[in-house]
Amino acid sequence: MGILAFDPAAKKATRNITAAILDWAGTTIDFGSLAPVYVFREIFQRSGIEVTEAEARGPMGQAKIDHIRSMFQTERIAALWKDRYGRMPSEVDVEDLYADFLPLQKQVLAQYAQVIPGVPEAVHHLRARGIKIGSTTGYTRELMDVVEPLVAEQGYAPEVTVCSDEVAAGRPAPWQNYRAAEKLGVYPMQRILVVDDSVAGIEAGRHAGCWTIAIAGTGNAMGLTLDDYRELPPDERTMRLNRIRDAFVANGAHVVLESLADLPAIWE
Repeated sequence: MGILAFDPAAKKATRNITAAILDWAGTTIDFGSLAPVYVFREIFQRSGIEVTEAEARGPMGQAKIDHIRSMFQTERIAALWKDRYGRMPSEVDVEDLYADFLPLQKQVLAQYAQVIPGVPEAVHHLRARGIKIGSTTGYTRELMDVVEPLVAEQGYAPEVTVCSDEVAAGRPAPWQNYRAAEKLGVYPMQRILVVDDSVAGIEAGRHAGCWTIAIAGTGNAMGLTLDDYRELPPDERTMRLNRIRDAFVANGAHVVLESLADLPAIWE
């Protein structure tokens, strides 16, 4: 479907774009944003709490420790924790689960570090236009040190990557985008596109004063593997994409695309 939504104001802005800040899981790699979902469900399972895929996906885009905090704040998970442990979850519990999260996520990253089809070509198109490529992620630097070399071998390597533990606060705060802009040497922020598959990432882009592009088909909101996505009946795929599009537009996205591979089309 390509372009799903396009704010007319963004059309003129594309002429002046000099940098794009791209998310990682679900946007450029890991079709369906599967790696973090698996690990969030697993660490809660190890504590005796069954969480649903929807509960694990809900806070996606945030720094991973903030993601765990948000999961604990859901009424059902908090109630299950109280039933099992006789008290509401605390910050100590957040830190304990986060301590489990990091090594497990590091173990499974290589299984999910595949570049999403069309991403290297889209990035090449942007660079041919003189657009610099930065990136942000909810992963920590320790995790990205595993991911980046694997992905570079597949033809994708942004000039800059800013991790969630390298700023004062992760998404939806704007700090990662500011840091990426600083490292790229690009300003004002209205010259930057922020591309993300999560509401938190779109909010972070808006908070930073950037133009925002949401990815509907390959990321967290759709939540399917590449094969499962391709096998969706056309009518069902359209229905799901339209629902995701509407949610992103309601949360401030200027443009909604099916995939990052469709990004060059906004200049056509």
